[in-house]
Amino acid sequence: MHITEVADKRTEKAFLEVNAWMNSHNPKYIQPLDNEVRDVFDAKKNKAFKKGTAKRWILKDADGKVVGRIAAFVSAKYINKGDTYPVGCCGFFDCIDDQAAANLLFDTAKNWLRKNGMEAMDGPVNFGERDKWWGLMVEGFDDEPMYGISFNPRYYEKLFEGYGFQNYYNQYYYTLAAYGTLSDKYRERHAKFAAKPDYSARHVDKSNLPKFAKDFSTIYNLAWAQHNEGKEIGAEAALKLFNKMKPIMDETLVWFAYYKEEPIGMWVNIPDLNQYFKYFKGKFGLWQKIRLLLLQRTKPSRKINGVAFGIVPKFQGLGIDAFMIYSGTLVIRKEGKYDLIEMGWAGDWNPRMIGIYKALGGTQSRRMITYRYNFDRAIPFERHPVVV
Repeated sequence: MHITEVADKRTEKAFLEVNAWMNSHNPKYIQPLDNEVRDVFDAKKNKAFKKGTAKRWILKDADGKVVGRIAAFVSAKYINKGDTYPVGCCGFFDCIDDQAAANLLFDTAKNWLRKNGMEAMDGPVNFGERDKWWGLMVEGFDDEPMYGISFNPRYYEKLFEGYGFQNYYNQYYYTLAAYGTLSDKYRERHAKFAAKPDYSARHVDKSNLPKFAKDFSTIYNLAWAQHNEGKEIGAEAALKLFNKMKPIMDETLVWFAYYKEEPIGMWVNIPDLNQYFKYFKGKFGLWQKIRLLLLQRTKPSRKINGVAFGIVPKFQGLGIDAFMIYSGTLVIRKEGKYDLIEMGWAGDWNPRMIGIYKALGGTQSRRMITYRYNFDRAIPFERHPVVV
């Protein structure tokens, strides 16, 4: 077996195709769009390159057949609470069920990260935001993946742990029936804040996206500041994100909470795009775009995909989450367009978020693992600290 760096269209094509091949045994698999994977490694399209860099490789056997792939990333913005040494990442891992092959891929990523000054490796993760392809799936193989969720063969867990990776944190997804029963506590908190004129909850208005994009960035930056992980998004970048979402955005799925018009909470969802993309086999050219428009009209997605959630710190613990979510749920139910909500992942280091999901009546649907591997094996391994 030998490693080949992805450096041209031929090797890039192989890098894309191996993922579908590795998952072809599972009828629930939905292939990610090729162009979205390519964009991760395009410095003109991925803002993560402003603070970091990435490299890709494929693995071939003695007959020249591609049997694996991996990518490695370094970023000055990749920070986890409690880290005292530089940590790089690996991702987009695929491999045959062979530990020696997996070890060669992991060693390749590790050696490149070491040359770039890293002392540990987290993975499998994305080069960029954590809302896509983050973590290794270890539970949830019997359901179709929602848009942006990692999907992989079951034996990958064995390959990661066989190399020496350790569970840095678990990521839990929860689902909620759109017409399920919400707790009395949520109803009571909604009534409490609905009676106060200084508080309001409203969904996004596509005709005024700059205003809501600015509110999104304000809430996002304040909510993530408490985690000490260097995550932030400017209003301009948020507007680009909203404009990109606009063609598929359902206004009734994107909610904000306000106190005296000050943005204090957000709950951002989109229709699950995988209900359309599963017909495209990774392609998204002109024909697929036309078909997407037709599917949106004739066979609309009835699943909701959670994208982002946050409450600014000084308003946490008051019931703003219940007020905002209950407000949104009332409208979603009235519209009657959706059956299921799958909420974005919550790490086991974030018990407050997991508590919100459970209080909503959510049922755990998937579990991912983000692993860590310390290059110096004498350094004691520590899991991600709990955020309180």
